Amino acid sequence: MEAAGPTLSAETLRERLLQGLEADHVDVEDTTPARCSTSFKVLVVSARFRGKPLLQRHRLVNELLAEELKHIHAFEQRTLTPEQWEAERGRAQ
Repeated sequence: MEAAGPTLSAETLRERLLQGLEADHVDVEDTTPARCSTSFKVLVVSARFRGKPLLQRHRLVNELLAEELKHIHAFEQRTLTPEQWEAERGRAQ
């Protein structure tokens, strides 16, 4: 019998990302339709992304959530530095 996977929720993923990446801001949206397994969309803002290309940023997130990702059907991520986040928020106002 296979062991049960980790408890997956937007809040548990948010906490893991906040702590593991010392993130300034994390949004996690559960995008799971009723007929599908778990699906999440995340936005992570962290100073640890400074100087890293997109692929390296995504690898940091994927490594941190390696156990959880084994049980996630779809995972969309945006990874920004605090400066990118501020510039983006400034344009939105």
